[in-house]
Amino acid sequence: MIKKSNRRLLRERALQVLYAYELNGEGLTNLTRGILSDLSIQSDIEFAKLLIDSVVANTKYLDSIIQEKVSNWEMDRIALIDRILLRIGISELMNFPDIPPKVTINEVIEISKDYSTSNSNKFINGILDAVLSDLKNSGKLNKTGRGLIDQSLAKKIQ
Repeated sequence: MIKKSNRRLLRERALQVLYAYELNGEGLTNLTRGILSDLSIQSDIEFAKLLIDSVVANTKYLDSIIQEKVSNWEMDRIALIDRILLRIGISELMNFPDIPPKVTINEVIEISKDYSTSNSNKFINGILDAVLSDLKNSGKLNKTGRGLIDQSLAKKIQ
């Protein structure tokens, strides 16, 4: 069995909190506290909370980006888990400058394989690739440090 990375487990916890919050509509603090209660490393807790807060604070904006990419679909036809994973992925691409885009996309795809349908990973990959391309083309991709890894490799290959 392959051991999951620590960050993947934290993203899964964020997914669990966001899913429960979406269904419940309230009690984000209690949900977060409960689902993250067994975490002991402060930086892990902070990463998960930052990811959760980033998605919750920007849900309408994130959904508008998703809607642009699935113009022939109504948002409520997209599985809730897939919508939340797309929100997590887009939020990381836009708000976490130290995480390389390819890492974000790969992590979200891998999580979808465990939590969603058999075709979700392809759907999510297509949407996140399109969003990444738009961010690069518009100059809005804000990556620093480790986040620049894939961009510098792309320049060497060209």
